[in-house]
Amino acid sequence: MARWLLWSLAMRSLLHQSFDPASRFARLMLAEKGLAARLVETGVGNEALARHNPALTIPVLIDEPPTGGEISVAPVAAIAEYLEEVYRDPPLLPSTSAGRAEARRLLHWFDVKFETEVNALIIRRRLDAKTQGRRWGEPEPIRQAAEAFAWHFDYLNYLLERRAFLAADRLTIADLVAAAHISVSDYFGLVPWSDFPDVRQWYARVKSRPSMRPLLADRLEGAAPAQCYADLDF
Repeated sequence: MARWLLWSLAMRSLLHQSFDPASRFARLMLAEKGLAARLVETGVGNEALARHNPALTIPVLIDEPPTGGEISVAPVAAIAEYLEEVYRDPPLLPSTSAGRAEARRLLHWFDVKFETEVNALIIRRRLDAKTQGRRWGEPEPIRQAAEAFAWHFDYLNYLLERRAFLAADRLTIADLVAAAHISVSDYFGLVPWSDFPDVRQWYARVKSRPSMRPLLADRLEGAAPAQCYADLDF
């Protein structure tokens, strides 16, 4: 057992960026599965990334599964399926086919719809400007972002009225991907928590999990986190 643990620490890596929501989702899945991984901050488009993912996107999981060999897994939806298939305990998909379909639907929702309609308005502008070493010079669409947040959080309220977590009555990949995306906006103090107490209560439960602690410790150079970012009793 000890020899296998040393092997896993040495051989599993995640090419990622600390404040990329998809990367954060992969980190949460690894932590919930109890899988150690070496985190490698990786710029999009560099040579090291191209060797493992010709699409030049992050995150990329590099693993040596129990069956042997090395595998590079991307994009993040494929990472989620891979981890769930190869490392089954604890399960992060519901036990029913309908539940699994719902969790996958919500993964796609955040990976595509939330990313396009919420993150792209402000978060991506700030992160891209930071990565490129410049200040974002255009006015931020604050009102448009607030409206987008309200629409999406209304939908999360609708889901949480029907079950304890987003896709089921226990934690699944849907909760982890949602928390990963929301946590980046929360860092910048953009989340309207006071208007959505049910979503706030759900996020507090996810935020209190040990898997979230490394994310809450992340800091973006030159941008201090919002006061409640790492506060579990926000």
